Amino acid sequence: MFKKLSVLLIIVGFSILAYAGFQLYSSSANESKRLNEAVVSDKIINHFESDTFDYSIFNTGDTIGVLYIPRLDREIPIIEGTDEDELAQGVGHYKGTGFPGENKQILLSGHRDTVFRKFGDLQDGDEFHLKMEHGTFIYEIKDHLIVSADDTSVIDPDREDEVLTVSTCYPFSYIGSAPDRYVVHAYPVIKEEKP
Repeated sequence: MFKKLSVLLIIVGFSILAYAGFQLYSSSANESKRLNEAVVSDKIINHFESDTFDYSIFNTGDTIGVLYIPRLDREIPIIEGTDEDELAQGVGHYKGTGFPGENKQILLSGHRDTVFRKFGDLQDGDEFHLKMEHGTFIYEIKDHLIVSADDTSVIDPDREDEVLTVSTCYPFSYIGSAPDRYVVHAYPVIKEEKP
C-alpha cells in the first residue's frame, strides 16, 4: 500500500511540474510572438508634447505597445484588455483607463509568475518605458502599496493628471490565487532636449 501511494505521489508531482513548465513555455512563446507584432518607436516623447494619436483604433486583444523595464532589462508586450486570454500573452492594459499623453491614469496588470516574475526587485526611482507606435514615454516609480485583491480604489479613470499604475498579484511567492495586489505608481519623466 505504501509503495503504491509513493508512486502515485511521484506521478502527481511530475504532472504538476510538467504542467507548470508547459505554462511557462507557453507564456514565453506568446510573449515572443506579441513582441514581434508590436510596432513601436524609440523616439522619446514628453507626455505633454504628445501629438494627438488615435488610441480608439485598438481593440481587445491587440498588441498596442511594449513595456520596457530597464532595471530588469525586460521587454513585455502590452495587450489591450485584462482578461485571462490577454494576460497569458503579456501585460494587459485595463480598458477605460488612459494612454500615454492623455493626462489620465494608465493601468497595466500582469501575472506575478510570468511577466512580472522579478517585480519585487523594483525600487522607487526606477523607470518604466512605454513604447508606443508614435514614441516612447518614460515614467519614474514614486511609490507602491499593497491592497486587497478586491480593492478597486486604485482604479481612477476620472483622474486628471498622468500616472502609470502597474499591478500584479501579491505575495510574489504565493502558491495559488493570491489574496492581495502589489500596486506601483509611476509618473512622467520630463526629458530635456539636448542642444
